[in-house]
Amino acid sequence: MKRPLLYFISICFAQLAFGQVVINELDCDTPGVDNMEFLELLSDTPNFPLDGYVVVFFNGSTSGGNSSYFTVDLDGYVTDVNGLLLIGSNDVSPVPQVLISANVFQNGADAVAIYQGSFFDFPEETVATIDNLIDVLLYDTSDADDADMIAIFSQDPRFTNIQQINEGSGNNTNSIQRFVDIDDNITYTSTTPTPRQLNDGSGVVLNGISINIAQSQYNEGESFDIAFTTENPVTETLNFDMLLDDNGFDSLDFTGNTTITIPINQSTAITTITLVDDADDEGDEVTRIRFQSLSSNYLALNNNVAIRIVDNDFTVAGFGTPLNPTFGNVTSTQPVDYYNSLDGLADTVLRQTLQDIIAEEGVVRGQTYADIIDILKEADQNPLNSNQVWLVYTEQGRAKLDLQTGSNNNGKWNREHTFPRSRGGFFDIEEDEIADGREVYWNTTADSLRHGNSDAHALRAADGPENSSRGNQHYGEYTGPMATAESFYGDVARSVLYMEIRYNGLQVVNGFPEGTTGALGDLATLLDWHRNDPPDDFEMNRNNVVYTWQFNRNPFIDQPDLVEYIWGTNIGDVWDQPLSVPAFDTNTIKVYPNPTQNSISIEGLKSEANIEVFSIDGRKVKTMKVNSDSSIDLNLNSGMYLLHITSDNKTTIKKLIVN
Repeated sequence: MKRPLLYFISICFAQLAFGQVVINELDCDTPGVDNMEFLELLSDTPNFPLDGYVVVFFNGSTSGGNSSYFTVDLDGYVTDVNGLLLIGSNDVSPVPQVLISANVFQNGADAVAIYQGSFFDFPEETVATIDNLIDVLLYDTSDADDADMIAIFSQDPRFTNIQQINEGSGNNTNSIQRFVDIDDNITYTSTTPTPRQLNDGSGVVLNGISINIAQSQYNEGESFDIAFTTENPVTETLNFDMLLDDNGFDSLDFTGNTTITIPINQSTAITTITLVDDADDEGDEVTRIRFQSLSSNYLALNNNVAIRIVDNDFTVAGFGTPLNPTFGNVTSTQPVDYYNSLDGLADTVLRQTLQDIIAEEGVVRGQTYADIIDILKEADQNPLNSNQVWLVYTEQGRAKLDLQTGSNNNGKWNREHTFPRSRGGFFDIEEDEIADGREVYWNTTADSLRHGNSDAHALRAADGPENSSRGNQHYGEYTGPMATAESFYGDVARSVLYMEIRYNGLQVVNGFPEGTTGALGDLATLLDWHRNDPPDDFEMNRNNVVYTWQFNRNPFIDQPDLVEYIWGTNIGDVWDQPLSVPAFDTNTIKVYPNPTQNSISIEGLKSEANIEVFSIDGRKVKTMKVNSDSSIDLNLNSGMYLLHITSDNKTTIKKLIVN
């Protein structure tokens, strides 16, 4: 069992004309994702207005230089009946009066200070100062003392004996609390946190109240109960309102009573909410249950309780997922002359001219890394459910709402660089944090390698944990999760091959090079992936979507044979654009059962068809002719195959699994 750590500092505080406010408690580090951190202030009188005060956090690390990294302006806030004001995230209980994001406070050696002033007096990286200083706490999590920071604040005669207070080692369960004895000696103790309570246990005890729901997700048309429960029975009837409106979710989307009454001597009230099942495709939504007009005699133990409303009016695209691909349903939106300048060229001239098209200065646009989220929600939309994105690698849909926004990536999706940025040498700048839409962009060239960080042709929606597992492995080292259907192989191959042509300084090479910035492997693997997993409608659709943002295309989706002329079997040959081959409306061609034990049926053929069967490594293993709708015995070994079906000068490709 850890003993509380005691620190003694005797300070004579000058009485300020506008009232005294001090740092009463700090929890700078909590176990896990650090979402329970808080700062508590104490005024010398209750219900004290904090206009004219500001809280500033300073970074004491070598790189931080004792400068500010986070500031909270206290204008408009008032301490409670015990003189307390709590600052923290919505995860803290009781819920703070001042809400900030989770995991903001650094562990130390750092400092937090109260000043008379405003937010604008402390722009980011303002060096710590004693000017207009009200109170300060230097703290750490078992770090060495920051002598420079101590020197700055000890210049104030009130803090000449200031010390750095240790909350405990990393992931500790303590907070730093301030005590004053009868002789006005100030003691700091590292012990169990007591947010919204006076550290010595005195003061008015407020009744806590919580919001409770059975689950955090409901479908349109469903009803659910919201229970409001106090820690102790109320001594007089408690009336308050709750809010359920949030963003696009409003009173038209639900019915139910939002005025709540807990009768005297009771502790619970329940209201039933019914979600309206409308016919609008609004997408999945998140709304938040929150208190309104709650008496100051009560503590909200939780608030802003999130509920996801699943919209059952999602749309289904007219093309398949990469797991069940379709071909020819989505038409390329390339301008008719987009690739004309390539005709008659070969080798390095062909490569350079292709780069001139897809990196053309004054035409091609660079978007921010934050914009990529909006691009992926459109480009990687799940064809089976418009409220989801389709995840590369794990080959599944996931709700667009489940975007990773914090450190926890379980069940979340995020942005995956198919050409890892650690290998490409891409980097962020501050403007990359701003999602400013299609019409705000950077001019970009073939030498603008930094823009590879946010090139949507090489970014995909991915499962968070799988993205972490992939890391920056070369393809061939990384082949996807266990039991993958390999539906992403061609997609990632064409995306990284695009990157080599688009940006100077990048290269796809044979083998698994280490320590070479700009090089990614394995070329031989990626060429096989490209050949065996041809571009489908999903890939063509995302190419069309990205084109509306970046004004360039991935040529290896539009013209997949170009890969052979640059890296493969046709190096040195003269390129000429192939005449287009019409494709079936593949919704009319059905191959079943799939998977099969070896016999399949084909429906939708109107006349004789030629069927070529290719193994996943590109070998043609069977050729057949069939007349209209047919049943066929394949006599194939277990594995994955591609069926090339040609009839009436039209073609389609179907994936087939033989068990």
